[in-house]
Amino acid sequence: MSQATTFWRLAGMTYLEYASKATTVMRGALKEPARSTALAREAVGYNRNVFVGGQPQGKLPVASLKEAGATSA
Repeated sequence: MSQATTFWRLAGMTYLEYASKATTVMRGALKEPARSTALAREAVGYNRNVFVGGQPQGKLPVASLKEAGATSA
């Protein structure tokens, strides 16, 4: 590898893996109340649109990826 190779690549990680680990460590090192604020930003939610006749009917929350592929509402 060249001298310009970054340390996360030398560790066998992708940039996304490095960024994820770095943010997890950073959030864990924070003191309250900043920690709970940062941890709240970590939560992710998914919605799916239901289409009838080519028109969107509304968004439904997705609890699991298996549910996300369901064809009926």
